[in-house]
Amino acid sequence: MTTPNELRLLPWSGPEGKPCYLSTDANGGYMSRLADNIEAVQLGSATEFLEQASDTLDDQDTDEEELRRLAKELTGVLRDVLRVATSRGYLLAVSEPHRF
Repeated sequence: MTTPNELRLLPWSGPEGKPCYLSTDANGGYMSRLADNIEAVQLGSATEFLEQASDTLDDQDTDEEELRRLAKELTGVLRDVLRVATSRGYLLAVSEPHRF
């Protein structure tokens, strides 16, 4: 049986928003590559959205509805980036020996 330290947190959620994990020894397998590609897209989208958000916040004519939409979208982007960071942190912890 695979221990939780060997599971990879995937960049998408399952039913009811629950996290999905991948149990595999093959880093280059189909699901691992798919997860890598989706993470890259999520990080690229976050970069683009951050620029858009900065422009929106700099615009003095931005109304309350636009700011509410921006906050909602930023929350989703932040959730994706946090999931990627958590997943990659787990991968580093499993793949690198502990140094003291």
